[in-house]
Amino acid sequence: MEYVFLIIGIVLVILAATLVVIDRIKTRRLIEDLTDLIDSAIKGEVIENRFDESVQSQLEYKLREYIESSSLSARKVEEEKDKIKALLSDISHQTKTPIANLMLYSELLGEEELPDNIREQVGAIRSQSEKLKFLIDSLVKMSRLENGILTLYPSETSSRELTDSICEDLKAKADAKGLKLSADEGDHKLMCDPRWTYEAIFNIVDNAIKYTDEGEVRITVSEYEMFARIDVIDTGIGMSEEDRSKVFGRFYRGENARDKEGVGIGLFLTREIITAENGYIKVSGNPEGGTCFSIFLPRA
Repeated sequence: MEYVFLIIGIVLVILAATLVVIDRIKTRRLIEDLTDLIDSAIKGEVIENRFDESVQSQLEYKLREYIESSSLSARKVEEEKDKIKALLSDISHQTKTPIANLMLYSELLGEEELPDNIREQVGAIRSQSEKLKFLIDSLVKMSRLENGILTLYPSETSSRELTDSICEDLKAKADAKGLKLSADEGDHKLMCDPRWTYEAIFNIVDNAIKYTDEGEVRITVSEYEMFARIDVIDTGIGMSEEDRSKVFGRFYRGENARDKEGVGIGLFLTREIITAENGYIKVSGNPEGGTCFSIFLPRA
């Protein structure tokens, strides 16, 4: 009798061990099949497996369905980006020559002997041509940033070189309004794309000059543990609390700014650039006068 129980015990142990081995083989096979399925999806391929009614097959089928759906969505996104890229290229290319010709011929007309009223109209054509060029360029840049087509390349950048360059390029505009334009002499190392950061800060300083009739526009730079802060301070028309909450919106024009030239896209583009560089921007001021835009950029 004891031998019978012993034999039954041995058989049960062998059976249990066999079941464990079979289960491990099935689990390993499942993992291998799923790994192959994922690897094939990464390569852009799809493995046609035979599916039955087992739980493994259901899992493989669902995973394959998800991967195919994700791959299709990714391809559609890339196709849409390619279409947008082609459209932006066409817009930029097709409008460049007509606008350049408008500006050229209006400039040539301005050199002729013309009655005062005609000269004024020629000046208006040139002014509107420049405005149209700025608008199209800004829309193209904005679309490229939003769709990830335009890539920023951060590198160690001198804050002094940026601010000095901006002051030099806008000095004539400030002088024409009798404004003092100045920047800190200190130098700080930023981690940013110098070309696009220049454009972002340039937009703010250009706006400050546009909306300041007397006084000054000053650029200061201060350093924190992780960020450098660039302040653009003016003595201009100021800004209400409502305007401060909306000023970075696309095409937004503040109540005090509607009698000035502009399309309301410069600050939106500025925020997109700064955000893409892992920085941020804020504004402070009051309706009585004076505004401060603060840009925070990572330190090198």
